[in-house]
This record gives sequence, structure tokens and C-alpha cells, in this order.
Amino acid sequence: MLAAKKAFFDHGYAAASIEAIAADARVSKVTVYNHFGDKRGLFTAAVEHECEIIRGQLLFDEGGEALRERLLAFGRSMIAFLSRPEMIRFEQRIAAEVEREPELGTCFLEAGPRRMHRALADLLQREHDRGNLNIGDAMQAAEHLAAMCKGLADMERRFTGHADSAAADRRVRSAVDLFLQGYAAGPGDRAN
Repeated sequence: MLAAKKAFFDHGYAAASIEAIAADARVSKVTVYNHFGDKRGLFTAAVEHECEIIRGQLLFDEGGEALRERLLAFGRSMIAFLSRPEMIRFEQRIAAEVEREPELGTCFLEAGPRRMHRALADLLQREHDRGNLNIGDAMQAAEHLAAMCKGLADMERRFTGHADSAAADRRVRSAVDLFLQGYAAGPGDRAN
């Protein structure tokens, strides 16, 4: 998987070849095809694997840290993930490749961002069900939180390649606090 991630992130989808990935991983091309079916299947698996870095922050739900701490960890992980130079290059390449192969964009969105969005929404729904949040639409609430964490700095990162880590941390803390205030459960919302 590391060889595939490296190839796709360093060279983009179109320039990455199954032959080179297999050689880098020291396996046969047939082994890659047997495990992933085709190049798109390998790409999907590589994106899913990479996104587990962030998703892992959402899976630790029982007896762990307070919700605020988990949301802060999620926001910080998301920003760190998106700010990596290889991720910036990858986003630029994938945007260009989607013009030639639109299905690739859908594949990427399903394997990465939409999957992350559903995981965050699931966490928020569980917290709502426990009476810790008052959320009518968990998918919309997840979008609110992610958008606030990314802010305008997301465009600056994509177009300039620069990210201010101190400003990002302040933005994530502010976003999480504002989110928790906005979706705070009232006295009558608490689960028994």
C-alpha cells in the first residue's frame, strides 16, 4: 500500500503505473491485480488507507477523551493531513486529471472526503443520541465543523502551498468551541 500511496501522491493517477507500483512493492503485477482488481481499485484503496489517519481520531469513542478533545484532535489531524506538501501536489494533480476522467473525482470523493464526512457525522450523531449535542442533521453539522476548521486558510494552502500552523491551531480551537456552543444540548435534551 505504501508504494501505491507514494506513486499516486507523488506522480498523480495518470502517471502512476501498476508495473512501477508492483516493482516498488516487490510484488508481481498479477498480485496487485488479484488484490485490487485494477488501477482504480488500487487508487481507491490507497486513498482510503491514507484517510484512516484522520478517521482513527473518530473511532475511539468509548471511555476515551471528552468530545471537545476528540473534535480538536480531528480538526488538527485534518489540517495537518491537508497541509502536507504531497497532499497539496496530489490535490492539484487530481483536479487536472478529473477534467480528462471525471469518474476519478467521484472515486476520490467516495474513498476519502465523503467517507471522512460520514465518520464525523456518525460520531456527532452518537453524541446527539447520548444527549451531549442537539443536532437535527448530523451530515450538515459535520460539514459545518469541517468547513470552520479549514476556513479561508484552505484556499491559501491550495493556491500558495503555505500554511501557518499556529494560526491553524487557533482556527481549529475556535471552530470546535463555536461548534460546541452552537450545537450544545439544553437541559431538556440530556439523555436519561
